[in-house]
Amino acid sequence: MNAIPSRIAMGEATAIHDPATLEGMPAPGPERVNILVVDDLPEKHLVFRSILEELGQNIVSAYSGREALRCVLEDEFAVILLDVNMPDMDGFETADLIRKYKKTNQTPIVFVTAYVDEVQAVRGYALGAVDYISAPVVPEILRSKVKVFVDLNLMTRELRHQAQAREALARAEAARGAAEAATRRADLLATASQILSRSLDMEATLAGLLGFAAPGLADCALVAVQDERGQLARVKLAEECGAAPPAGAVEGAIEPVDLGETVTRALTLRETLRLSGPLRFQGLPADTPALQPVYEVMVFPMYVGERAFGALLLGVSTPRSFDTAEMALAKEVVSRAVIALENASLYAAIQDADRRKNEFLAMLAHELRNPLAPIRNAVHVLQRGGANEKNVTWCSEVIGRQVDHLATLVDDLLDVSRIARGKVVVNRDPLRLSEVIDHAVETSRPMLEKRRHHLVVQMPREEVAFDGDLVRLAQVLSNLLNNAAKFTPAGGHITLDAAAADGVLRLSVKDNGMGIEPQLLPHVFDLFTQGDQTLDRSEGGLGIGLTLVKHLVELHGGRIEAQSAGRGQGAEFVIYLPEVRVAQAVAPEAVLRQPESPTRDLLRVMVVDDVPASSESLCKLLELEGHRVAVAGDGLGALEMASAFRPDVIVLDIGLPGKNGFEVAAELRASGNFADTLLVALSGYGGSEDRERGAKAGFNHYLVKPADIATLLSIIGTHAALKQISERSLSGGMRPSASA
Repeated sequence: MNAIPSRIAMGEATAIHDPATLEGMPAPGPERVNILVVDDLPEKHLVFRSILEELGQNIVSAYSGREALRCVLEDEFAVILLDVNMPDMDGFETADLIRKYKKTNQTPIVFVTAYVDEVQAVRGYALGAVDYISAPVVPEILRSKVKVFVDLNLMTRELRHQAQAREALARAEAARGAAEAATRRADLLATASQILSRSLDMEATLAGLLGFAAPGLADCALVAVQDERGQLARVKLAEECGAAPPAGAVEGAIEPVDLGETVTRALTLRETLRLSGPLRFQGLPADTPALQPVYEVMVFPMYVGERAFGALLLGVSTPRSFDTAEMALAKEVVSRAVIALENASLYAAIQDADRRKNEFLAMLAHELRNPLAPIRNAVHVLQRGGANEKNVTWCSEVIGRQVDHLATLVDDLLDVSRIARGKVVVNRDPLRLSEVIDHAVETSRPMLEKRRHHLVVQMPREEVAFDGDLVRLAQVLSNLLNNAAKFTPAGGHITLDAAAADGVLRLSVKDNGMGIEPQLLPHVFDLFTQGDQTLDRSEGGLGIGLTLVKHLVELHGGRIEAQSAGRGQGAEFVIYLPEVRVAQAVAPEAVLRQPESPTRDLLRVMVVDDVPASSESLCKLLELEGHRVAVAGDGLGALEMASAFRPDVIVLDIGLPGKNGFEVAAELRASGNFADTLLVALSGYGGSEDRERGAKAGFNHYLVKPADIATLLSIIGTHAALKQISERSLSGGMRPSASA
């Protein structure tokens, strides 16, 4: 580290003793002054010029009072020789007007007259005359009197020039002192910038700031850093960076001052605080060395971005105060330090984001390989001749479970992508709390039963109604239940508690599992954040479930909080949803029961997909259900086959060659021949805009690949049941009921 100069005293100026600044200038020539002769007779001017010529000065002639006034306004005169008796305006009137000008009110006036009585003398002296000369003049007398005024004027000019030279010298010295002070200040700031920009590490930046601040700005310096809760987290002293402790001891009564409160006040006011002492700071973190007392302290608040980072404190150990120049310099250093800290913070954030991205890619590879391995094993079992009924059943179960797991991973990733792009829109439909919780519990029941958890659901006595998206809210609760099940040892206890008060619904999912460590708690809702970072990753997952939960809750106008007492102490997630209504329990709506077993050979089903593996496997499943199945591989072929096959159900892919699925569906509906045909979209495009476009094209249902087979078969089975009811009603001479 370069040596840092002592504190700069900005008000001091250095005297200029170098005469070289005056060397090289040409010496001025003999200066000539002006003598004004005012007389209306030309011959008198000739006499005065001949007499005064020996003085070697400028003789100016004026032949009237008006001309004399013009001359005195244009030039400066050492003396004015003024004739008393002149036509139009005599000498007294001219003198009176000359004295009224500020420029000439001190110019010597000598009256020239042939006769001087007492009255004229009094009047002349009253007008500021310095002397009278009788005409005809005596050359020696006139010359000697005028010379006195010439010499006096020359002396006055010399004194004036000397005063101007001294003033110019003083200005030059002041300018040089200011320039030197500005140079020293610029050098100090350049040194500070160099020190602060050496590293993008936060600790190295703080160390550089403190190493420069003491003794560059003050006798002692420290940085007090706050945590995210606004509490004093730690204190970093300049002594840690090699600065010597303040010399001398502070004398007098020492006032104790709380450091944390001082820093908080400076950050709240966003202003520099000046504290006069002697004083000593107290309320320091446990690992902080004792601070020496000081006479005065300046507290500079520091905001890194929008975060209240802390403050830089500068103190002096001698009974003096910081001057204006020191304050300005310190503020500039603090502003540059804040920029350096912001750069360090941004760099750390980028590094953290890059680390989390790499961890996420590793987690994604891990989670995708896990289900692919058993699928591949099941395929090998079938290929090696193990296609007996027991092995086929086992393989189908393995493949089904793993495909469901893969579909869940893909759905979560797509949800995160849509939320990041602002594409997720929640539907606000009237809901009952009971149906939301039923859907969530039913979705999470397999995991809860697999890990033998004991789930307790506590519902309010009254039915709670509100507007929201049933699917998304059920997803929120099921994610929280799955999360609790995942991080709770087998046989644990999980509680889902619901309560409503003052128009706010409180939903709590609490477990007695692994808990959340304090350093992780503020970040549990961040994308790709997980507590389990070990290689085995026994709990699995991509670390995006809680991020989805938070965004979906906020889309409903609510908020979510995470609470935990620490590792092994369990965790609780609490959701608050506004604008709920409490009413009496509503009787459950009548539900149309489906047939216990599928009806065989009821429907003609056409499958349209350009991927043979997808169409063939779906065709095989539908045939096992007893349906007649036809397959088309593109949009134009689908239109031709539909006219010949006359299907009851069309399972239609969207991304088809020729005509896409939307266009095919729209043409089928527009023809009028397929008004009663059930159109089911089965596509890899699952965005809200795709669903809306599908509804406009005439689809009855929109499923996303890989679709849940049970859901697809249920949709087709329901259509078959309704078709049978309709046919029976018509064959018996009855019209189908509205509920059908």
